[in-house]
Amino acid sequence: MSRFPSGILIAALTLFVAACASSPKVPQYPYPPQTVPPVTSPPVLPPDTGGPQPYSIALSALPGWSNEDHLSALRAYGEGCRALRSTVNLTCQVAREFLNSRPGPSPSDARAFLEERFVAVEARKEDGTAGMLTAYFAPEYQARSTPDAEFDAPVLSRPDNLADVGDRAAIEAGSARSTALAWMRAEDLFFLQIQGSGNLTFPDGRRMRAAYAADNGQRFVGIARPMAERGLLPQNGTSGDAIRNWLATHRGPQAREVMNLNPRYIFFTMTPDNGREAVGAAAIPLPARRSIAVDPSHWTYGEAVWIEADGGNLVGALASYRGLVMALDTGSAIRGPVRADLYIGTGDAAGREAGAVRHPLRMWRLIPRY
Repeated sequence: MSRFPSGILIAALTLFVAACASSPKVPQYPYPPQTVPPVTSPPVLPPDTGGPQPYSIALSALPGWSNEDHLSALRAYGEGCRALRSTVNLTCQVAREFLNSRPGPSPSDARAFLEERFVAVEARKEDGTAGMLTAYFAPEYQARSTPDAEFDAPVLSRPDNLADVGDRAAIEAGSARSTALAWMRAEDLFFLQIQGSGNLTFPDGRRMRAAYAADNGQRFVGIARPMAERGLLPQNGTSGDAIRNWLATHRGPQAREVMNLNPRYIFFTMTPDNGREAVGAAAIPLPARRSIAVDPSHWTYGEAVWIEADGGNLVGALASYRGLVMALDTGSAIRGPVRADLYIGTGDAAGREAGAVRHPLRMWRLIPRY
């Protein structure tokens, strides 16, 4: 999954439009001069970002900015910024009008727009260390309407006694007063709960979407590290595919013991699959590779973010991920100011890629100049 930024002055943009008669006209609005900060001044940041307040930089100074697909980035911003709840969101409004103008912006128009309108401020951890990028996807799994020897794990609805269900082991022992909405392979259900939603396919051809309904309030615990520490998988071989294959091979008491190391349990609702992209916590469809899950105590849904993630060492990992993404989702394991989960897309290929993403991460907040 998962699941880029911008800034300068109206006068410069006006000159740009005048010089390119065929370029779409950017909507103009009167802006008080005092709202346009110089690139070198420290912006006002939320108090919980941690560490010393950094200075802003021009987007052109971002690593990899010149290699970005700027038109795709602007389109991602135009869709994702709708999640911003601010009553004054002129930059989003102007971007959407610019994208909808005729004949529409070119890649160079999009780059100029972003560079005119945004500056970038790096998010930092208090200890100064790198953050972490992981990835997720919308899985597609086989399911059954009734249980059998292989499909014996129930997809449970929100229970009537949610506050009293206990941990994963207790729920699997029957503590939750829930309805079984479908039946899955145990390892598939475990990964569906990690992803938070997914598509289920039944033998009669029906397709249903399982979406997050509630959780048991327990802390998420990843099982990759304890599996490596126990010698069940090699240290650099704990990708999602490797974990899932081990669980499938050891289905039964062995796999259940490992899965129970993560006490968190997710309950679902089921609706017919409409074929659209998954929807994140911001209630916006998630564009593949242009949206991330973030910690909402440090980020605001609808913010534009530049990410740079190099040096992943899991078997099968891509070398790097870099570009403009939108903060549109969250997850139980996504905590801290420099932590993101990139939405890759739907299906098996997206799942294989997502499972190999565990990269050191840097993040920049893209802040509108005016």
